[in-house]
Amino acid sequence: MSGRGPQDGPPEQEESLADVLTLQRPNVDPSSREAERALYQDTLAEYCWARDVAGLAATTLNQLVQPVIEVCTFYGVLPWELSSRQLDQYFAGPGKRGHTTIRKKITSIDQYFAFLEQRYAGEILRRFGAGVESPVDAFNRPRHRGDFGLRIPPSRAEMKAFFASWRQELCSARKYPVAVRNYVMAKTAYISGVRATELCLVRLGDLHWDNGQWGRFLVRGKGAHGSGPREREAYMFAEGRELLWWYIEEIRGLVPDDALDPYAPLFPSERLPAALGADVRIAPPMHADTFRRALRRASLAHLKGTVTVLFPHLLRHACATHNYESGMPLWDVQVLLGHEWPTTTVGYLATAKGDPERASLESSRRAVRRLSGET
Repeated sequence: MSGRGPQDGPPEQEESLADVLTLQRPNVDPSSREAERALYQDTLAEYCWARDVAGLAATTLNQLVQPVIEVCTFYGVLPWELSSRQLDQYFAGPGKRGHTTIRKKITSIDQYFAFLEQRYAGEILRRFGAGVESPVDAFNRPRHRGDFGLRIPPSRAEMKAFFASWRQELCSARKYPVAVRNYVMAKTAYISGVRATELCLVRLGDLHWDNGQWGRFLVRGKGAHGSGPREREAYMFAEGRELLWWYIEEIRGLVPDDALDPYAPLFPSERLPAALGADVRIAPPMHADTFRRALRRASLAHLKGTVTVLFPHLLRHACATHNYESGMPLWDVQVLLGHEWPTTTVGYLATAKGDPERASLESSRRAVRRLSGET
């Protein structure tokens, strides 16, 4: 036996074990207001992590919890203290915006509360005595009634006259390469049905001249349900192939950057970074808002008819409508626009003048040819 007597003080702890005990020991009362606010912050972070794991884009993640923070900060409350009456008063008064914005914000709040009820309702009730219930109920839940009115694109003849008049003016433009770039972008958007943001991000290496009949180009399209950009092939067709080939051979090399780099933008901005000056290797891509302004100015000057102002998405509607009226099946129009669901494509064809009788006759002729063995 050891001759030492019992120690007066507490037994010494190992250094690593002491660190663990320190981390596990709560610094504040678990039911205090500080702990309640800390749990609120933790739920916001965990909700963003969960949606990140689900595959949402980074830009979407930044917008998920902003409406929750906005309303709770305005009233100075925590989410589980927010009532339906407070939500109604905020969006009917200080937070009132357009119908689309309000619908997105309320939907984001409701989705956050679904996460809160699923993962934290028991803990919040046990620690703070508060029940978790979404302030979005059957009475204030927004209904999607459509964001836009009927979009009526110009006719095919009006579009043809518009581009012909615009092209005649290019030779007298003060900035010839910039004017040609805007013209080629607008006509490519009309031929291929791509969005403005998709077109601005096309790089020289995205052009695949040997794909398909006339070549195709890669675009980073809009993802469904906030999942981020998705790549798809857009179609040049014969007219678009000739136009883009002329643009690359005659115009693209006039920009003082490396036009042979496959990562260089197909439609570069005229404003090169001032810090790099003439040593810039790749010019920045053109911004979608710049394209919208250029298209608006050109339409006011050259478009004649009932529709006098064009914007990029109306070119997309015109592409779908004119191809469908020319006999392109709905499925092919859906593939052309890159839609996931045909119901989305139908919304682009509200003004299309279809001919069911002609379609029925052509279907009957195809059936006769198949039965008779004709190719």
